[in-house]
Amino acid sequence: MRIAVIAHQKKTLGGGLGELRQVLRDHGYIDPPWYEVRSSRQVPALARKVVADGAELLFIWGGDGSVQRCVDAIAGKAVNLAILPAGTANLLATNLNIPIDLAAAVDVGLHGDRRRLDVGVLNDERFAVMAGVGFDALTMRYADDSLKEHLGRLAYVVSGTRATQMNSRKVRITVDKQLWFKGRATCVLLGQMGSLAGGVRVFPSSRPDDGLLEIGVVTAENPVQWARVLARLAVGRAGSSPLAEMTQGRRVDIRLSRPTVYELDGGARTAKKHLRAKIERGVLVVCVPRVEES
Repeated sequence: MRIAVIAHQKKTLGGGLGELRQVLRDHGYIDPPWYEVRSSRQVPALARKVVADGAELLFIWGGDGSVQRCVDAIAGKAVNLAILPAGTANLLATNLNIPIDLAAAVDVGLHGDRRRLDVGVLNDERFAVMAGVGFDALTMRYADDSLKEHLGRLAYVVSGTRATQMNSRKVRITVDKQLWFKGRATCVLLGQMGSLAGGVRVFPSSRPDDGLLEIGVVTAENPVQWARVLARLAVGRAGSSPLAEMTQGRRVDIRLSRPTVYELDGGARTAKKHLRAKIERGVLVVCVPRVEES
C-alpha cells in the first residue's frame, strides 16, 4: 500500500515524530513520502500533491486545523485518510473513536475499517465535524495557540466565558429554500457530527453519512442565559432549551445584520454577513477502528 505522511511540527503525540517513523518501520514502511509543516495553511497543497503522486493512504498528524484543511483538499479524491490526533480537541478523531495513542492510531490507519462519510461545506470550504457563526467562532478565536499551550482544553472554558459577552445580531436563516429562523441570535451551528470537545453531544441524532446537516441557533444574550444553555448542553438536551432551536437540512443560507466571525472545525475565519452551507455526500473515506474493536 502506498502511504504518505503530512505532519504539523508544532503538534505532539506520544514520543513525537521520531516514534512515528519507528512505528511505520515496524510495519514495513521504511521511507514513505514525508512532509512536515509549521502551519496548517501549508497542508492543502501537500495533500493534493501526495494524492496526485499516487498515495492510497494519507496519514495526517496534527490538530483540528490541519485535519480540516486536509479534508477540504482531498474530499472526493481516491485516497483514504488516517488521523494521528496530535491536537488539543481532536474533534474528528473523538467523534470516530480513533484512539489518542500513536501506535494504536497508526494501526487503525493501516488495518482499520474504511468508513465513507459526508462533509459539510460553508462558504466553499469543507468541514468534517462542525461549523458555526458567532459565539462558538469567538470561542475558537480567543483560544489561540498560546492559550491552548498553557491550559490545554481548559483554554476553551476560558475563551468561552469571554465569548458569552458578545452582542446578538439580527439573523435570517433559510433551510432548503424555506425561511426557518428570523430574529436576534448570538450563535448559529452547523453539524456534520454530533460531539464537541470532551464528548459533549450538541446534536444527539446526527449521523455522518445521512446526507443532512444539523442546524442550531442560540438566542442567549448574556452570561446567565448562556449558562442555562450550556447546562442543558452538558446533559445532551440543548434542543429542549427555550433559548435554542434545531432542525436539519441539505442547504442553508445565513444572513446577518453585520459581519460576524465564523469557524470550521475549530478554525476561525474572517467575519462575513452572508454564509451559504450545503452537504456533500460520501466524499471522504476515513480509517476507523474495526467494529469489533469499537
